Amino acid sequence: MNTSRTRRTTSAAAAAIVLAGIVTAAGPAAAATAPCTPDIVKLPGINSDSSGGGRLKDFGAGGLAVGSSANLPVYWTSDRTAHAVPLPEGFQSGEVRAVNSKGLMVGTVERSSDRAVAAFTYQQGAGAVQLLNEGATGTVASDVNDAGHVVGRDAGGPKEWLNGKVVRELPVPADAHPSTEIISVAGINKRGDITGTAHSEYYDADNDQTITKTFPVVWPAGGGYPPYSLQVWNEGHWSVGSHARDIDDRGRVVGVEHFSYRDDQRRTAAVWKKPYDALPTDPGKVSGYAHLELDAASPTTNVTVGTAVTFVEGYPNHIQAAYWPGRGPALALPHPAGASKDSRSEASTASDDDRVGGHFLDWNTGVSNAVIWTCASRQAYVPQA
Repeated sequence: MNTSRTRRTTSAAAAAIVLAGIVTAAGPAAAATAPCTPDIVKLPGINSDSSGGGRLKDFGAGGLAVGSSANLPVYWTSDRTAHAVPLPEGFQSGEVRAVNSKGLMVGTVERSSDRAVAAFTYQQGAGAVQLLNEGATGTVASDVNDAGHVVGRDAGGPKEWLNGKVVRELPVPADAHPSTEIISVAGINKRGDITGTAHSEYYDADNDQTITKTFPVVWPAGGGYPPYSLQVWNEGHWSVGSHARDIDDRGRVVGVEHFSYRDDQRRTAAVWKKPYDALPTDPGKVSGYAHLELDAASPTTNVTVGTAVTFVEGYPNHIQAAYWPGRGPALALPHPAGASKDSRSEASTASDDDRVGGHFLDWNTGVSNAVIWTCASRQAYVPQA
């Protein structure tokens, strides 16, 4: 989950340049009450002052942001300088996936020789990372909350760590089919509630068919209550599945129903709310786009971000960062002024202080950057046909 409460401002001149590129309908009222300056900040790459193929994954406190650049785990400080996270011996690439308000980062590194992966924690300013499970490969870390609880998978098993030690193995819901396994752990909120995705597959002899189901799961904080199996719109066929991507501090889960069959591709945004006793709601699509994926939620402001996409012959052809304030239509986040209309962007994190982070690719130049939309609610708009 994102934990930053700080706000970054830029000059009025820079803001004017950005706003000149926004010629469509005005976005919603600002989510934050304090003044902010709308801007689209391109963060430098680790090996360049202009591009490093960067992707921003999460916000921390004091202007800290984390992600990847040039296939390396990095973090950016408030002065927008990129810093490399030291790689453990034997590993050549990776990314930082999340950071909490105390500067504790989590991520995954990969070894090029055999593609083995390992999870790590890293405290900002430290000389080395700490590998989870003593460096055993097959470990993936997904998220961390302010209490330092880390969630992910170890050799395929979903787990929760604290101070480098496993404190909980996350069970399959009791109402799930015996074939069910957890295929991903997506996030943890401030309270300690965890969300992920489960998958079951079995042969139904009575109907002579294989039944599959992919659905979100919520593990309540502390393990005192059994996990929830969240309801889904469609199940039974391998081509469709519903996936959890994040959970906010209210326990709201956001994600996507994913349908894939040959050239037929569909993505439907989905939101589940406590007490998890109903089907998800669909916030709709961004005007002009055929599909919407939700990837992240702000901790407390009800904002959700993701990617609007249109497929052409089975391939994503039009891609733009999306912003949903929790009610009303889903909106688009603008590209920088002067960018090609074919440029692409994705939103992967949202903070409570109205920032959105993600990735931008300029189709004209081929240059990509991690980006931050500041005062995002005032930039979000309804695209015009």
